[in-house]
Amino acid sequence: MLLPVLLSLLLAALLVLAVGREPQEVLEKIWQGAFRNTRSFAGVLNFWIPLTLASVGLFVTFRAGLWNIGIEGQILAGAIFASAGALTFDFPPELAPLQLLLQILLGVLGGMVWAGITGALKIWLGVNEIFGGMALNALAGVWGIYLISGPWYPEGGSAQQSRPFLENALYPPLSRDWPVGLLAIVMTAVAMVLVPLIMARTRWGLQLKATGSNPRSALLLGVPTTRVAMSAFLVCGALAGIAGSYRVMFTYGSFRPLVAGGIGFLGLLVVLLSTMKPLWIPLITFVFSAILAGSTRLRVSLQLDSSLAGVLQGTLVLVFILFQGLRQRLEARRGDQAGDVSQASASSQSGLTG
Repeated sequence: MLLPVLLSLLLAALLVLAVGREPQEVLEKIWQGAFRNTRSFAGVLNFWIPLTLASVGLFVTFRAGLWNIGIEGQILAGAIFASAGALTFDFPPELAPLQLLLQILLGVLGGMVWAGITGALKIWLGVNEIFGGMALNALAGVWGIYLISGPWYPEGGSAQQSRPFLENALYPPLSRDWPVGLLAIVMTAVAMVLVPLIMARTRWGLQLKATGSNPRSALLLGVPTTRVAMSAFLVCGALAGIAGSYRVMFTYGSFRPLVAGGIGFLGLLVVLLSTMKPLWIPLITFVFSAILAGSTRLRVSLQLDSSLAGVLQGTLVLVFILFQGLRQRLEARRGDQAGDVSQASASSQSGLTG
């Protein structure tokens, strides 16, 4: 894993030199933007939380052999359901924790509903999850725009967002210097530990792996592949719904149509980079979050567009995937050569015995 990282950093340095800046200077500004004080670091965590939740959910569907491209819509559906609760309920202050829990559960429900539709299209109607997921992403976006321009249009506001949520409907910050939701960090940590543990130590986890490896063989061995696939979608949708609820109930404090912010698609890249090893997921998501949070300093300090951070991330992903493909081809070639050698050895042995 070290070699592709070093090569991607070299290519990124050449890119920075091409735009007339020093790589060390760009790296310093990104570092300062992400870690210059506690509030900046909290901004990294506030992006890391939903990205990690989405990536852990995608790890489940990937294990089942499912490309859950629709996770972006599942995040948005979770945000819509949680926002509906925030705009509808107004519990007294002493019951604020109950309202917060209710909105989180609504977010979970929204993500599961949207993921369940993708699963139903896949399992019972034969619609590939990639096409079904992309269609549902677009539908969730249209739904969000309708809500902003219609039922949730704020008085005296604009079509960019709903009216701000009441304080009781928001995650309480850890402190003034650490504006990050402690409850969300706890839920993310639990998901990071519990989901891989369940998948490694339970029958359901073994069924997921069997379904992802060879669904036909798994079915012949008695694995309920349709039920397993649907459960993978629902678990991923639940985690995506929590991610979406956090975005509206803390990051923005209101509903916005673009609240998903590409987190789902970035989560797909995270799972690919982790090579299906869940221990790598929180580290990779933290690096991505730090780069994105720190890139805001590039525009202010160096007059460079903040999209340069996305280019750097894309370079890392592309180089890593190329190395993975090259390694797989080399391993396949070695396997073929080993098979030829064993076959030749068997032929010579049969000739001698003959």
